[in-house]
Amino acid sequence: DEINRATPKTQSAVLEAMQEHSVTVGGQTHVLAEPFWVLATQNPIEMEGTYPLPEAQVDRFFFKVDVRLQGEEELIGIVERTTGDDKIVVQPVLDRDQILAMQHTVRQVLSAGFVQRYAARIVLATHPEQKHAPPMSRQFVRIGASPRGIQTLILAGKVKALLADRVNVSCQDVADVVRPSLRHRIIRNFEGEAEGISTDAVLDEILESVAEPAA
Repeated sequence: DEINRATPKTQSAVLEAMQEHSVTVGGQTHVLAEPFWVLATQNPIEMEGTYPLPEAQVDRFFFKVDVRLQGEEELIGIVERTTGDDKIVVQPVLDRDQILAMQHTVRQVLSAGFVQRYAARIVLATHPEQKHAPPMSRQFVRIGASPRGIQTLILAGKVKALLADRVNVSCQDVADVVRPSLRHRIIRNFEGEAEGISTDAVLDEILESVAEPAA
């Protein structure tokens, strides 16, 4: 919770777990069991007492999801669940083997060459020095998305296709996951931060400028 309040030493330990799927305690390394993933929250409003997250650690996160203010019904639901006297019992819905099987199934979804090319062009367009980078990338971006960006686009696209009962990823699947996949992998320059340009705005322009390749 509130990962940006963790000290650099703690963040370094988390990065080891995310990168190596292991932790080192007292000089002894312990391998973490699969499935393993990290969920973290970050409060963008309270900046006092926070530490900047290393770019290598941020890049390890698959998605960055912006949590917006809940609507009326959602707020009422929160009140009903948390202010009564009923004891909440959490029941498991999946076991370890089922989760691993689901992960394996996702990777079996096909991604055609033209879809991979589309994802590659999107990632390259986040880099200001690239020939086909749109104006906002050139003006407001310091560092573009890493190769993990395209890996995330394709894997998330596979999940979206599977949820739609399809066994092939489409370019639209990739486009639909661009924001959560790449928004945290783009580092704005000083001008971008000063102007309040969001990485989502940069990605929206990229989606408008990158055409889908021919199948």
